[in-house]
Amino acid sequence: MPPWAAAAMLKLRRGVVVTAEAPAAWQQLAVDVDGERRPARADTALVGACHEGDEVVVNVEARDLQLGSGGFDVVHVNLSRGLTGEGAPGAHVMKLNYTSLQHAVEPVEGPALRTPLAKPVGVLALHGQLAPVAWALAQARPGLQVGYVQAAGGALPGAMSDTVAQLLERSLLCDHVTAGPAHGGAREAITTVGALHDGLAERDWDAALVGPGPGILGSGSALGHGGIAALDAAHAALALGCPTVLVARMSEGDPRERHRGLSHHTRTVIELLLAPVTVAAPPGAPAELRDAAAARGHAVIDAPADLAGYGFSGLPARTMGRDLREDGLFFAAALSAGRALATLTCAA
Repeated sequence: MPPWAAAAMLKLRRGVVVTAEAPAAWQQLAVDVDGERRPARADTALVGACHEGDEVVVNVEARDLQLGSGGFDVVHVNLSRGLTGEGAPGAHVMKLNYTSLQHAVEPVEGPALRTPLAKPVGVLALHGQLAPVAWALAQARPGLQVGYVQAAGGALPGAMSDTVAQLLERSLLCDHVTAGPAHGGAREAITTVGALHDGLAERDWDAALVGPGPGILGSGSALGHGGIAALDAAHAALALGCPTVLVARMSEGDPRERHRGLSHHTRTVIELLLAPVTVAAPPGAPAELRDAAAARGHAVIDAPADLAGYGFSGLPARTMGRDLREDGLFFAAALSAGRALATLTCAA
């Protein structure tokens, strides 16, 4: 049997849209699939807006597997009104290339390379760290232009994150670039290093945050998880001459032993990095954070974490179903990293 014959096919099903919220970048729907009413989402930048009564094809795999971030089906194509798209005029570089969702974009990468950039970059392990890092950075250094580069590791559609939209609206972020297979941000980049270079060198960001979209890939193994994307992001920032802060994933409420204290995700990245970075330590940080960083020559900055202030900010304050009270260490680590970035911004 040839290898392609044994490959798993996409789990696609026909359905009819029963209800559709107002068209938005990441439209919420209910779709009838074989008599079952199922929640669904449509990335309207790719497949267009859906309306009640539309016949659609949805990918049902994630919801059928009951994945934590897969509580809905995803519209693959709208058969009623989604077959008239013309693509982006003048665009010629493909995203999601050689898949049925390939589409052309105009990438941000320019011909010139300028280094070193000497502007700080915060590297995230989880999308849930984005809001507290951005908020703490803005509290310490109001008015900074901070861009966000969404890389692989979690959700790929840029439109999926309500957090990014909220941060942009409140000017806690100035830009959103989707890099690599991630797509649908305000601007598109072919690579993470290209996105960082364009933002910091050409768009004059004061600092950058780079990390995955919502959700994360995971297998419980040392290397088979989306958090390992932080390794590539940190190397990209270091190669451009940027002071780099690794935002540690820590938890006091995660029921999984491998994530309690210092998560094995962060520990693995610390061990594999080819050059030193800075890691922020909030009050009460576990000793294993300092031990792991010191063993590999990384710097540790002690930085405060205003949990109470963040709690009143109105920004997202839940991770994996736990709030500030249930997992304060997770948020403290991210808030501390934002303050550490502010210190490096002053130095730059």
